[in-house]
Amino acid sequence: MKKIINKPEDVVHEMLKGLKDSRPETIGLIDKKRIVYRKDPYLNKVGIISGSGSGHEPDQAFYVGKGMLDAACAGPVFAAPTLDAIVDAARMVDRGRGVLFLVKNYTGDRAYFEMASEMLAFEGGPTVETVIINDDVAVKDSTFTAGRRGVAGAILVYKIVGAKSEEGANLDALKQLALEVNSNVRTMGFALKPCTTPEKGSPTFSLGADEIEIGVGLHGEPGRERTTYKRANIIIKTLTDAVLKDLPFTSGDEVALMINGLGGTPIGELYIAAGITHNLLKDSGIRVHKTYVNNYCTSLDMEGCSVTLLKLNEEYKRLLASPAEIPISYF
Repeated sequence: MKKIINKPEDVVHEMLKGLKDSRPETIGLIDKKRIVYRKDPYLNKVGIISGSGSGHEPDQAFYVGKGMLDAACAGPVFAAPTLDAIVDAARMVDRGRGVLFLVKNYTGDRAYFEMASEMLAFEGGPTVETVIINDDVAVKDSTFTAGRRGVAGAILVYKIVGAKSEEGANLDALKQLALEVNSNVRTMGFALKPCTTPEKGSPTFSLGADEIEIGVGLHGEPGRERTTYKRANIIIKTLTDAVLKDLPFTSGDEVALMINGLGGTPIGELYIAAGITHNLLKDSGIRVHKTYVNNYCTSLDMEGCSVTLLKLNEEYKRLLASPAEIPISYF
């Protein structure tokens, strides 16, 4: 394994320090608890928090800032953040209007955010609501999650809900909006090659030289099918067809399209996938309002990509277009 690291156990702390050092005016860090938070002053809004294991960057720490998240709780690589970090982050971002947890559907993340909500309620505040994000169409259940997994579609939830929170919407309205966006977003991905975690130093799962995993999870969890490698047109059609059928999306729908790299795929290949998906959507009578192509929710250095579609309405389009002041310039 060759990576730009020192000690494997220091990877997350050193990454977050680099983020904080690079954006000292807007990003704060509580290093011991791996809490990344907004430093710019903001009042009269609901606090928005997410969190999960590290290794999926830029999700979630790099989405902290005006127009998206107010704080993110980072766990070790592929492991949930700690209970005390979630509780402290909620107290930190509360402005008297409550806090919304946006949690991807993984068992550990759900458990710790639920316990944090219960602890805060027992202590008398802040008021907390939680929305579980589960946009992955690859599986209805698995040994790794309590139902469908939360994957790249979560970032569109952060963007829309974060923009609405800046407008002063109350906690109940933001929870309802997050539920509605989650119900209209679908994702499916595939892996060409597995990822390598710093601690393990070897691939997290095995793929043969001519194999790919269709419907892979962000930690290498099994998907729908392990099959032989096929050219891009066939692979991307498999992903897109699965996404279209699930909602289902129909002719006349207007969508946001996200082609998300899993960490190790060249940007040029992601744009090839984007072009193929545009053709497929055009053939289905579906209009693309906006396209996002980049690494949004990764799995370390895994090679592959995911296709996400969000069915739009006028409010979603307006909120997606709202500026976000975050450490990366993807929105």
